[in-house]
Amino acid sequence: MTTKPELLVTVFSDYICPFCYIGSVRLDALREQFALKVNWVSLEIHPDNPAQGRPVEELGYPPEQWQQMMDALYRMAREEGVHIAERSFTTNSHKALLLAEAAEEEGQEIFYRLHNRLFEAYFGERQNIGDDDVLRTLARESGVSDDTVARAWREERYEQRLKTNLVAAAKLRVTGTPTYVIGKRVLVGAVPTATLHDAARQARAG
Repeated sequence: MTTKPELLVTVFSDYICPFCYIGSVRLDALREQFALKVNWVSLEIHPDNPAQGRPVEELGYPPEQWQQMMDALYRMAREEGVHIAERSFTTNSHKALLLAEAAEEEGQEIFYRLHNRLFEAYFGERQNIGDDDVLRTLARESGVSDDTVARAWREERYEQRLKTNLVAAAKLRVTGTPTYVIGKRVLVGAVPTATLHDAARQARAG
C-alpha cells in the first residue's frame, strides 16, 4: 500500500460563509492524493450580527451584486453536489466557532462531524446556528459531549483563540474567507479544486 504524502493546509473560515462551505468540500478532494492535515482558523466575519439572525438584505450588498454572488454560489454548489437553500437570513457565528474550537479536542472524527453538520444545518436546512439550543442539538448529533459544549462557552481560552486568529489573519493580510495557505501560496475564495491541487503539488515540490 502506497503511503500518501503529507500536506498541511491552513484555512481561515467561518460557518456563516457560504463559499467556505464550498471550499471545505473542494479541499476534501485532496484527500485522495494526500494525507491532509488541515489547520482550521476560525475567523468571525460578521461579529455585529445578532444571534437571533437578521435578513440578508441588512448586510448591505447592492441587489445586483448579491444576485451575482448567489448565482455563483448555486452554480458551485451544483458542481460539488451540495444542497444550499435559498438564503433569507444571516446570523452570528461566534458560539458556533467556539464550539468547533472545543470539539477539536475530542478528536478529528468528531470535529469533522460537527464541522460538516454546522455547514449543512445552516446552508442546507436554514437552521439558525447562532441559537444555543440549535447548537446543542447539532453537537449531540455530531457526538460532541455536553461537557465540551459547556466548556466551549464558559472557558476564556477559546475566546482567546478567536482573538489570536484575528491577529494571525492581520499578519497574513487575510481580507476574506475562505483563505487557504498551502506552502508558500495564499489562495482567496472558493477556488477550483484544480487550483488547490496545483498549490498542493507546488508545496510538496518545495
